[in-house]
Amino acid sequence: MCKISAELNQMRRPRLLVEAAAQGTRQYHRRRDLRRMLRIAIPPSPRAALEKLMPIEAALERRRLTVDKNYSYPRHVDILVALMSEAQAFREPRA
Repeated sequence: MCKISAELNQMRRPRLLVEAAAQGTRQYHRRRDLRRMLRIAIPPSPRAALEKLMPIEAALERRRLTVDKNYSYPRHVDILVALMSEAQAFREPRA
């Protein structure tokens, strides 16, 4: 099992955040959304996207847990949507 898969499997987040993100995966468009979230012109591979998204999500989780005034639920859900979608693409590569 690769490091990324292991880290994804160990993530534990509140049900409400996960359910909101799961709903958002239906409207996820990687080119549009990764450009906005990662501020890049061309979306990277799912693996590279996960490597960039995971530290962002971890920082948001730390802010959530410490009740940081700069924490944003919408941003956290956005990043989780991308993480879920990219994880699925990573686990199920195109034939």
